[in-house]
Amino acid sequence: MSAGAPGVPVADPLRGPSLAELRRRTSMKWRTYPPDVLPLWVAEMDTLLAEPVAEAVRTAIDLGDTGYATVEPYAEALAEFAGRRWDWRIPAERVALVPDVMLGIVEVLKLVTGPDDAVVVNSPVYPPFYAFTENLGRRVVEAPLGKDRRIDLGALDEAFTAARAGGHRAAFLLCSPHNPTGTVHTAAELAQVAVLAGEHGVRIVADEIHAPLVPPGTGARHVPYLTVPGAGRGFALLSASKAWNLAGLKAAVAVAGEESAGDLALLPEEVSHGASHVGAIAHVAAFRHGDPWLDALLAGLDENRRLLGRLLAERLPGVEYRVPDGTFLAWLDCRALGLGDDPAAVFLERGRVALASGIPFGTGGAGHARLNFATSPEVLTEAVDRMAAAVEASPQPGGRA
Repeated sequence: MSAGAPGVPVADPLRGPSLAELRRRTSMKWRTYPPDVLPLWVAEMDTLLAEPVAEAVRTAIDLGDTGYATVEPYAEALAEFAGRRWDWRIPAERVALVPDVMLGIVEVLKLVTGPDDAVVVNSPVYPPFYAFTENLGRRVVEAPLGKDRRIDLGALDEAFTAARAGGHRAAFLLCSPHNPTGTVHTAAELAQVAVLAGEHGVRIVADEIHAPLVPPGTGARHVPYLTVPGAGRGFALLSASKAWNLAGLKAAVAVAGEESAGDLALLPEEVSHGASHVGAIAHVAAFRHGDPWLDALLAGLDENRRLLGRLLAERLPGVEYRVPDGTFLAWLDCRALGLGDDPAAVFLERGRVALASGIPFGTGGAGHARLNFATSPEVLTEAVDRMAAAVEASPQPGGRA
């Protein structure tokens, strides 16, 4: 029986490869910056593949099974996983294969909006929400999160009104769980969003790529948007790529609500050709056989998010950090440090730690940085030590370095 099978203990995946081994990787995370930089910016995890996933890919390669992907195995595996984890029954006929979540979002937006129509986002939010939307010829309308980093229904109401002005169609691109804050929306919040969207005639497209990454025992639980009352006109995009570190093995699915099945049926057949067949095989293995590995990962992430809190309290008490309920991302409010609008630039230049700048996340991002804590405790500790040293070496307002 391979590691990761039910009943077989799985070690913390974050305590796997050494830093020297990680630096042999050639992905964006490890090639964007010089080798003296600790990269905690892009959403790649420092893990090896779950063994059931690696075994499935090896078998495909050995068989020469490298043709075109089909949706059925992916839809079935996701339905099994969603039933186990979220008690969500996904009808296979309302699932379409797409290349990845963001390209799937683009294709769904094409179905429900047109040129110059608006897409509402909860800023600060994942930067591609802006880039992909604007490249599609749609306007971005921001509905900033509240001070508690939760959806502000008043701001959302105003944004929906602005988006629909002049008779334009509009969509709300919902990030659930939210990137970068790690907020996990409640069933009550999502139901209120559905009501508001119905009143304004706004279509909701939920990015749920981080859905499996909510550790147990936090008091939070991922609620699939399409399971809440009134969500039938919406869509959800899901993938195994974030939870099992499969960004380089591309595949994802779009799921339609009960009243959106007709829209999804209009998705051009060629869209499915963008998904990697080997990627789909890897994702199916993750959803079907990757629960033990995922549970071990969630335990490690839970330790790391709490470790980060202790480290910041000790070394960088000026940073405001709220332990995220989901994802492996920390949204750091660095405004009290006096590092300007882009603290990530200071941490990189003076500390040789790469974080994601908060500025591209939109309104509310200035003075913030996003840190990926899906790494070993040792790397995380060294990163915070370097960040603290960078602050100590930085010129302070009214003083000297």
